[in-house]
Amino acid sequence: MTEATPYLSRILVGLMKGVLYREKDPKLWQSLRELQGRASDHVGVLGLDLVVDEAEGYAFLKQRVANADDEAADLPRLVTRRPMGFSVSLLLVLLREKLLEADAKGEDFRLILGRDQIMDAIQLFLPDSTNQAKLMDRLDADMGKIVDMGFLRPLPGQEGQFEVRRILKAFVDAQWLGDFNQRLSQYRTYLAEMVASGKEGA
Repeated sequence: MTEATPYLSRILVGLMKGVLYREKDPKLWQSLRELQGRASDHVGVLGLDLVVDEAEGYAFLKQRVANADDEAADLPRLVTRRPMGFSVSLLLVLLREKLLEADAKGEDFRLILGRDQIMDAIQLFLPDSTNQAKLMDRLDADMGKIVDMGFLRPLPGQEGQFEVRRILKAFVDAQWLGDFNQRLSQYRTYLAEMVASGKEGA
């Protein structure tokens, strides 16, 4: 066992559990930088790719896209796909746009949003409803799912305040946005037809 092995083990275990953040564990992050090649080789055997974003300060594993000739094609998935409803997907896109706006303005590295700000942004895309309490409960549930996914972080001691985690930029990439925009167009058509028929959305 080499001197670096214990550190490598900590890195691999941390990555298997989820995202590694530089701000959360600077010492482990430094170890990752020094052992990135070895860590990448280890997870590669499992059909995974190591993604490290030095500028944003995070690292995570993603399932390698394998072709028919790739040995990894027959491996079971270790990174689970998360099925998402339309409203969760829409909320992710809106949060991604908020990050882009903050970056364009040169604002603070951390993007903090209040619950009301998030609610106001997504309601513009949802049908009018007389049952506002039910709508708010649904949006709170969607935000809870995004917190569980690691893209929103409730701020301790600040009720209703959330940090938008910058790893969202890696998840919601250009291809993801393109696919979603197509779905959004279909959804808007559906809403127009629903309004025209006099039906109310939930």
